[in-house]
Amino acid sequence: MRPIGVFDSGVGGLTVVKELFRHLPGEDIIYFGDTARVPYGIKSRETVIRFSIENILFLLKHDVKLICVACNTVSSVALPSIKGHFRVPIVGVIAPGVREAVYATRNKRIGVIGTRGTIDSRAYDKEIKQLDPAIKVTAAACPLFVPFAEEGWLEGSEISSVAAKYLKPVKDAKVDTVILGCTHYPLLKPVIKKSLGDDVALIDSAKQVAIEVKKILAQEGALNNKSREGRHKFYVSDNTSWFGSVAGRFLGSPLLDVEKVNNV
Repeated sequence: MRPIGVFDSGVGGLTVVKELFRHLPGEDIIYFGDTARVPYGIKSRETVIRFSIENILFLLKHDVKLICVACNTVSSVALPSIKGHFRVPIVGVIAPGVREAVYATRNKRIGVIGTRGTIDSRAYDKEIKQLDPAIKVTAAACPLFVPFAEEGWLEGSEISSVAAKYLKPVKDAKVDTVILGCTHYPLLKPVIKKSLGDDVALIDSAKQVAIEVKKILAQEGALNNKSREGRHKFYVSDNTSWFGSVAGRFLGSPLLDVEKVNNV
């Protein structure tokens, strides 16, 4: 059975993997985290495109039937340029979340939070405006959310204070829907919700990506409908022990079998 391929610049893409586990429990999954070259957000467009192509070629060696780009930087910077060059379906994290947000908003005011690279690319803004030009978008970069998530600081006065400061412009804009534009951010849902209020809907791109993947595989007749538990393999380009331990915060339990790949 051909697996689903997933790649990210590091560990954040595991939030997408967790949703794939939930929505497609019978599917085999190959995950690659490019931990030797993280972060992608500070790299040039040309470099991000090159890294992305190399990551895709690695996954194709495993005969994957679909590739999920679980990285907002790649989805915003590289995906538009490389998507048409491969036969295998490639799903990014931006479009699925945007579609759900446009559907969910009642007052046509959407907030987008993400890393500086993602926010500066304005990829979410452009995608939202294509679907509905009348929607007002308020974006905010939240760079410290990533290290907080990776260190497991998911609650407490420190993260609450940072969240309140980062999210103030989004809250002041009176948005009713916010896209979590980074795959680390679902871990911080409670503190984000507390800062924005219960009336604001949080759109988890990871969940929407899993739903999109299932839809595409169903359309292509490539879903595994057998009642078996999927097998999962995790590869990184560096630091297997760190990745395995941090993975526990994203998946609920540490990964003991992580393989290092040289010369991706």
